[in-house]
Amino acid sequence: MPQGSKVRYTAKQERQAEHIEESYENRGASKNEAEARAWATVNKLDGGGKKSGSGRGRATTAKRKNTL
Repeated sequence: MPQGSKVRYTAKQERQAEHIEESYENRGASKNEAEARAWATVNKLDGGGKKSGSGRGRATTAKRKNTL
């Protein structure tokens, strides 16, 4: 997958990027700048595209219940 490819993103992430891009364009950013900012925002929110492997949806700081 070449750098900058959007293949690994979910449909939800693509929709989010479109809405964010429109917002940046409405605020006066150029088309290219708005697109770059939108994808950077999506990456920050979701940590990038789809990731393979199990257990990715689980928080790493999950605590077990005390049964005492």
